[in-house]
Amino acid sequence: MSADSGPNFSLLQRTCKLVVLLCLLHISVTVVFYVRSLDIRSAFVQNQQSANSGTQWTGPGPEPEDKKDGAGGQPVDDPVPPKATRRMDPEQEPEQEPEQEPEQEPEQEPGQDLEQERHKCPETSPLLVGPLRVEFNIPVNLDQVKEDNPNLQPGGRYKPKDCEALQKVAVIIPFRKREEHLKYWLFYLHPILQRQQLDYGVYVINQDGDEIFNRAKLLNVGYVEALKEYDYDCFVFSDVDLIPMDDRNTYRCFSQPRHLSVAMDKFGFRLPYNQYFGGVSSMSKEQYLKINGFPNNYWGWGGEDDDIYNRLTTKGMSISRPSGEVGKCRMIRHQRDKQNEPNPQRFNRIAHTRETMHKDGFNSLSYKLVRVDKLDLFTMITVDVGKP
Repeated sequence: MSADSGPNFSLLQRTCKLVVLLCLLHISVTVVFYVRSLDIRSAFVQNQQSANSGTQWTGPGPEPEDKKDGAGGQPVDDPVPPKATRRMDPEQEPEQEPEQEPEQEPEQEPGQDLEQERHKCPETSPLLVGPLRVEFNIPVNLDQVKEDNPNLQPGGRYKPKDCEALQKVAVIIPFRKREEHLKYWLFYLHPILQRQQLDYGVYVINQDGDEIFNRAKLLNVGYVEALKEYDYDCFVFSDVDLIPMDDRNTYRCFSQPRHLSVAMDKFGFRLPYNQYFGGVSSMSKEQYLKINGFPNNYWGWGGEDDDIYNRLTTKGMSISRPSGEVGKCRMIRHQRDKQNEPNPQRFNRIAHTRETMHKDGFNSLSYKLVRVDKLDLFTMITVDVGKP
């Protein structure tokens, strides 16, 4: 066989190479299209997740569990954000908030914020009974007086429970060796003062020793000592032997100094003279300071009341009084005390009140405090006021 008639290996070889190249080309094209299809699918999935979730987690750490897909590949709904940050579609109807029951006010404990709830006491107390029967023929037991006045605080202090008193009243009693008279005063006056709805305290100013008695100076001492305990704005100055016969005769202060014992049985239930200012009287703090208090130089009985009247009129004040019927009072009969004889200098001193009142009074008061006793029904303040 000749060489020309044998198989053509060169052509076969070229054909095989071409087939191989075509196969490689086909594989390459297939790979490229497959890779591109994967990229497109990945982008599509990411876009779908973005559309469903709205936002993507960009904070530190792994994505929170409540942001991941739920069972079956379905995205989990976002939790409802707080009211302050929740957005609402403008066309969406606002959701109705569930009705909330009104908050119940906490129950107030008894006595809590009592001062805020208390109203002012009325000008005229509704507890008053009017005329009273006053007798001194039955002995008084102070234990019984205490039992009959259970709302009294130590030292003879009292405040109304149902309202706020219009005035804070210090009742000041000049005193020496009048224990029996004091028992009657406490027996009658505590119930009266409580019915009058006063915020009050009782101060018995006891003159120590046996020197000549000085009523007006003891009243000055009572003013000073009472203010050490409480912010009183009214002062009632009362003799220990005078008891009112009508609780409408209120032991408080008025726009002018008040004379309360205007109709004493001792004087036939009539005022002895127009200038009389003795027995029981009241003054506000401003009125008292305006006249420089009481004189300190009236030793013995008499004269100081007229001096006080002169001080008041000198400062342009007048005397106010209740009616003769309401102002009735009884005096406990007694002998004149020793070391309390009539003052022979009283008329001369009264005549010079205008000259002496600015230097003799509250601004010149001197005394020695001996002791203070807080008793159940009153405060006893014992003082040494010196001697003439």
